[in-house]
Amino acid sequence: MADIVQYRLERMVDELDDLERRGLFTRSEIAEIVKQRRKFEYRLKRPSPLKQDFISYIDYETQLDSLRQLRKKAATRELVRQGKKKTKTRKSVSDFASVSRIMEIYRLAVMRYKGDVQLWFRYLEFCRQRKNGRMRKVLAQVIRFHPKVPGVWIYAAAWEFDHNLNVTAARALMQSGLRMCPNSDDLWVEYLRMELTYLNKLKARKVALGEDKGTLVRDQKDADEKQWKEENQDLFMSLDDEGKANDDHGSDEESEKKLDLFSEHASAVLRTIYNGAIQSLPSSFSLRKQFLEILEAIEVADTEELHEEILSDMKRDFSADPEYWDWLARLEMSTASITGKKNEDAMLSQLQKAVQVYEEATIIVPSAMMFKLYINFLNDVIASERGEVEDSGLSNHTSSYISRILKVYEKAETMGCLTEELACQYVSFYTQLGRLEEAKKVAQKLCSGKLSDSLQLWVLRVSVEIRCITKNSLSPSKADTLSIFELLKTVLTKMSVSEAESLWIMALKFFANQKKYFEKLIDLSLKSVAKYGGSENGFSLSSAVVNFILQKDGLQQGREVYKRFLALPHPGLALYRNCIELESNLASLGDGDARVSVRKLYEAALATYDQDTSLWKDYYSLETKLGTSETAAAVCWRARKTLKDSAVVFTSPDQL
Repeated sequence: MADIVQYRLERMVDELDDLERRGLFTRSEIAEIVKQRRKFEYRLKRPSPLKQDFISYIDYETQLDSLRQLRKKAATRELVRQGKKKTKTRKSVSDFASVSRIMEIYRLAVMRYKGDVQLWFRYLEFCRQRKNGRMRKVLAQVIRFHPKVPGVWIYAAAWEFDHNLNVTAARALMQSGLRMCPNSDDLWVEYLRMELTYLNKLKARKVALGEDKGTLVRDQKDADEKQWKEENQDLFMSLDDEGKANDDHGSDEESEKKLDLFSEHASAVLRTIYNGAIQSLPSSFSLRKQFLEILEAIEVADTEELHEEILSDMKRDFSADPEYWDWLARLEMSTASITGKKNEDAMLSQLQKAVQVYEEATIIVPSAMMFKLYINFLNDVIASERGEVEDSGLSNHTSSYISRILKVYEKAETMGCLTEELACQYVSFYTQLGRLEEAKKVAQKLCSGKLSDSLQLWVLRVSVEIRCITKNSLSPSKADTLSIFELLKTVLTKMSVSEAESLWIMALKFFANQKKYFEKLIDLSLKSVAKYGGSENGFSLSSAVVNFILQKDGLQQGREVYKRFLALPHPGLALYRNCIELESNLASLGDGDARVSVRKLYEAALATYDQDTSLWKDYYSLETKLGTSETAAAVCWRARKTLKDSAVVFTSPDQL
């Protein structure tokens, strides 16, 4: 390996001598370059070189070559300033060596990591930027190794089309790519763009030669000017130039015929590629959208006919897809902005058409997704009105669209398409409008229906009920408090503790200052923990209740409550840890009762969780701090005896 590295370094001697002779690098800098290159060469010659080794070497050589070019330009400017440079300097070996070396490193990298497509593209980009003659060979290699990657074919065709100006080769590559990857949207779209770009270049060439005018690219400004001139043709007619006008009219007809020839060709190309694409990808909705966008951006013969054909095909194939209807409705709005209709009546007319599309969609595709898209559209309209009143022209129609959204929610409920997400949005929409009473009624109705098991909806209902009660007064009446408690009791008794975490927190906060109901809530929590068991980790209801008691009533009450929880069949490891942490903090402050209590808690916890290593470690740590060496050693001995993996975990008491 050392001989190979030395051989490669010796081949760099001519380049390094040239750099020193031309004054671009000093001898010490060249020594550092050799040192770095030797390091990289050894990395590449090890049995399993990493991809990062190749990339680091390439980056170093690229930066070094950039520095060489900067210094060369600076030296040239200095010679010009001194008047010594009058002719162009011939290139020497150092001007070519860096690029050749980087190309060689890339070659070794892609041969080592043939499956890395990004590395191949990086190699291709370097060849393209440096205009290296190896580009065609590298393209052939990457196509051979990755024929199923559409981006490879697109890149190769683009290089032939833009760099080599070889349309035939680009077309052949695209067609080969479509045979290898017939299910690629991007390949079909780029093939169409390439063919239309080629036609547009031919058209531009005719225009440059004075044989034609116009392009295939649609220019809305030119179209508007042409329409205005046609409507006001009399303003441009001179009374004594009728003969000249007739000649101009004849030349215009001839030019239009030529333009029609290009337009018809473009139309035929678009139709042919479109038919092939939908045969290969009949279920691709995005492909149809991209074809339609291309059609709207160009001027071809039978534009309207093609447009209607694509739309009818989309309706035939995607009428059961909510995304299609959402796109079709929003297309009505985008048509208004494209055509420049900015007045209020035009925008309202387009909005009505979009709403009609959504209404038809809810009948044909009655699904939750369809109603969600419909509501999102109306919300976007309202946001547009509030944020950009002048552009949207809907300054006085917010209320009508709010009522429309409410009707859509009602329709979704009637048709049985109201999911948990939509139901929560329904209630939240009323609360955003400040209509809490109506939100309360809707939440009550939904919670008593088929969504009665929805936790999010119950949380939302409780929060709305609390907001309604506390809206006018911070201290609710006894009747209101009782109704909230009964509501919480209803939902908390039929849901597990882990599911109703947010509701328990909400209940504890709401009844924290009401002793009577807080005691009832504690009893309810005891029943829930007894029924569902305590938590081993994560949220622990019993720990949450104990913490609330400690903050509200103090240590003594907190101890009484956690003892009630610990008396249950399965209080959970999380409660034990919480209580142990509480008593340990008190014991470290010198509380004798807390020291006794924490030992009892550890013993009770280890009676159930005797295989928990961290629990044994914490117990040992406590004894080393607060106990004696005998008690600590006793805990260590018990841990070694009890734990199955004691040989691995407990090698010595100090490591516990």
